[in-house]
Amino acid sequence: MDEQQFIEYLLHFGLTRQEALVYQKLLHRGKQTGYEVAKEAGISRSNAYNSLAALVEKGAAYLVEESAKRYIPVNLKEFCDNCIRRMKAEEEWLIKNLPPGQVEEEGYITIEGAANIQDKIQNLLEHSQERVYLSCTLDCLGEFLEELKQLLSAGKKVVIITDGPFELDGAKVYITGDKGRQIGLIMDSKYALSGEYGKGSMNTCLYSAQNNFVMVFKMALANEIQLIELRKGEKQI
Repeated sequence: MDEQQFIEYLLHFGLTRQEALVYQKLLHRGKQTGYEVAKEAGISRSNAYNSLAALVEKGAAYLVEESAKRYIPVNLKEFCDNCIRRMKAEEEWLIKNLPPGQVEEEGYITIEGAANIQDKIQNLLEHSQERVYLSCTLDCLGEFLEELKQLLSAGKKVVIITDGPFELDGAKVYITGDKGRQIGLIMDSKYALSGEYGKGSMNTCLYSAQNNFVMVFKMALANEIQLIELRKGEKQI
């Protein structure tokens, strides 16, 4: 197990780094006293007890009153599910209580960072109403496979341009040459995203709902598909 990654992910569920470390030790060793946790985690007893108290408050641990106070971890899935459930309820409240005058997305937006680009693409795919054109490397496709399958099962049109053998029932797939780290997406002819994405790349994309940008990128994809078809025809002759 990658302990560092394990702790990093726990931070996303509202734990501090030290609380995540203590929770990880509880999950590994089971019921322990504050002294045992401090020794196992390599931290002071006061820090251990503070973290344990915080874990109890946040729903990640239970206090067991025995001859000595001991702490047991809440099941990891149960803890994560509880956090997600609370966040969904809070999300609904925030949306209902959103201040008036929300500004629609406009202009040209630069999205930086692999995680941010992935989030944007997944959101676009999840909210597509009619059709999606996705151009990316074969390695990249796996990250969005579930969303693409859901679109197809809902009867939406999916067109994929990629650089290796790929099959997805219901999707129209075009195979082209090495795409490097380039990625492009058009959703419902209303939104477009284009740029560089993947390991070892700059991970910067331009996103816009501007009609000019969408149309130019749509024409570029249409030309790429036409070129692929021409090359395919030449090989068959």
